[in-house]
Amino acid sequence: MEKINIICVDDQQEVLDSVMRDLRVLSPLVRLEEASGTADCLRLLDQIDADGDLVAVVISDQVMPGESGTDLLAKIATDKRFTKTRKVLLTGQATHADTINAINEGQVDNYVEKPWVPEKLLTTVKRLLTLYILESGLDYKPYMSILDNTTLFSKLH
Repeated sequence: MEKINIICVDDQQEVLDSVMRDLRVLSPLVRLEEASGTADCLRLLDQIDADGDLVAVVISDQVMPGESGTDLLAKIATDKRFTKTRKVLLTGQATHADTINAINEGQVDNYVEKPWVPEKLLTTVKRLLTLYILESGLDYKPYMSILDNTTLFSKLH
């Protein structure tokens, strides 16, 4: 069975540590990965794809050295290997224009402001993970303990 991955992208290690801590309840069934920026994330995406594994969710900061989170999410949105991958912009410094671009260009599924509420971030990621699994045609049963039941049952019935 291919491994499902969730990637968090931020140039600040303390933010990555916080996101990983907030999502660790998912780690028995999905792999949580960190990337320190756009280039690091793109390498990780290539590696995961080469291994035959899947990327369910990418959570990206907006303001990073080099390319922005919006630029990264737009690249992912147009990459045929990751058309079903769900995207979250997690930032406290995005402008109104950044937010519009993230939605229009990056096809962002959710916008989460820093500082975030850990339970809300987890709920958001669970919902997006559930949508990814269902839309990818994967067997959801092995993941039942970490899926969003409301989303699951609304899509199945």
